Amino acid sequence: MRQLFTLLALISALSLSAQSTFPVQWNFSAKKINATTYEIHLTAKMDEDWHIYSLSTPDGGPTPTSVSFIKNPLLTLKGQVQEIGKMEKHFERLFGVEVRQFSGKVDFIQTVTVKGNVKTALIGTVSFMTCNDEECLPAKAVKFSVPINSK
Repeated sequence: MRQLFTLLALISALSLSAQSTFPVQWNFSAKKINATTYEIHLTAKMDEDWHIYSLSTPDGGPTPTSVSFIKNPLLTLKGQVQEIGKMEKHFERLFGVEVRQFSGKVDFIQTVTVKGNVKTALIGTVSFMTCNDEECLPAKAVKFSVPINSK
């Protein structure tokens, strides 16, 4: 009986350990371009064999990555979010569309201008779905807050 209890405890611990790792890690940062302009970098690093989808995934395909920002009167967004990375494109029979995905690493960049000489932050959420060749995990939303110090 004691051996059975030990075996069950070990299986439970391994199960919890496996669930605590996620194949995508995010890093959020700001890069100063000039006195009032910053690039906000939302960088995803995927474990080997995992990928996330582009912002421009076609209708009918997997859940695209999306970025939303909370309105901040001290910041102005310039243009759209850009994606920098090696985009992989292939026809996916499961969805019946050409999917656009990134493996390894992708950097989503939003340029902002700061109104005045202030400290503030760009706050938002990045939503994404990650898959490998065998499974897809449910879409996930990650909140972020990137400090911007124009002083």
